[in-house]
Amino acid sequence: MNLPSLSSPHLTPRAPVSWFRDGETRLLQGPGSGLGHELVLARADSADEGTYICQTLDGALGGMVTLQLGYPPARPVVSCRAADYENFSCTWSPSQVSGLPTRYLTSYRKKTVPGADGQRMSPSTGPWPCPQDPPGAARCVVHGAEFWSQYRINVTEVNPLGASTRLLDVSLQNILRPDPPQGLRVESVPGYPRRLHASWTYPASWPRQPHFLLKFRLQYRPAQHPAWSTVEPAGLEEVITDAVAGLPHAVRVSARDFLDAGTWSAWSPEAWGTPSTGPLPKEMPAGSQPHTQPEEQPQVASPAPPRPSLLPDPRPLDHRDPLEQMAVLASLGIFSFLGLAAGALALGLWLRLRPGGKDGPQKPGFLAPMIPVDKLPGAPNL
Repeated sequence: MNLPSLSSPHLTPRAPVSWFRDGETRLLQGPGSGLGHELVLARADSADEGTYICQTLDGALGGMVTLQLGYPPARPVVSCRAADYENFSCTWSPSQVSGLPTRYLTSYRKKTVPGADGQRMSPSTGPWPCPQDPPGAARCVVHGAEFWSQYRINVTEVNPLGASTRLLDVSLQNILRPDPPQGLRVESVPGYPRRLHASWTYPASWPRQPHFLLKFRLQYRPAQHPAWSTVEPAGLEEVITDAVAGLPHAVRVSARDFLDAGTWSAWSPEAWGTPSTGPLPKEMPAGSQPHTQPEEQPQVASPAPPRPSLLPDPRPLDHRDPLEQMAVLASLGIFSFLGLAAGALALGLWLRLRPGGKDGPQKPGFLAPMIPVDKLPGAPNL
């Protein structure tokens, strides 16, 4: 490798010089090399980077130059993630540091979809630029993506020695990873020394739509215990029923698409809570006042209603009003009348159809006894 030629008022073309590395006295190339004021380094590597100084034969400073090695660009390492079902972002990093000024070109397009007649193209498949957010950052964002579509991401690394491209195929349902849930709170349940109540909210980045919901998992452990217990709550809260009495507990939650698309989110920051150590709140009798009124206090025309009890009243409650009771009584009267009417009708039919006395003639009817045909007058003998 040849370092650039130095131009200096103290140097004449092809003037012999001596080369040293800055801060070292070891001679790298002497004036008898025949190379004039050029320095040649064979098989230079990163250990040879630094500043080099040349001196004339009389020891005067001829000049200095800094060596920084550079490499052609290599394919960057690219990964993509969707924090919701409408947008996704891709980040990248160099697989090899080039040591040279480097920039990245980013774009994406929608992949073709196989159909009945082979490959059919969407109305518009790109490519489109993937805006870097902020400009110059190693991250670009795609807005308004389609959840069931596939995309091809193009990240190209460019430096003065060339360019290298990485292509990555992604689909939102595979790279979906929500942000952690927010607002985690852990509270004790009064009177229950082994219970804790945890609640949280959706991450702010997740749009609340009925077709794209999240499910959650919750982990908790007592202080100084390394093992976590895991449950999957049905909503945005959970009551822990096997907490260790008297010990603070760490709680954390994570989220995932409710149809198991993508992966679980990272864990939320831990929240701490300690189960209650007090007894259950005492029940106050119905109609009692929170404090006793002095006898000499004048009574008011309309006394204040009694303070409600903290626990349910053990006595049965009757919430029926007078109109409801009248309706019930009216219904019972109507059913009683219909029952009496049906009974009277059945009695009348029975009296009408029952047979007469023993000596009276029997009336023909469907209850009359059957007479053999051969006993009828005028019936021929067969």
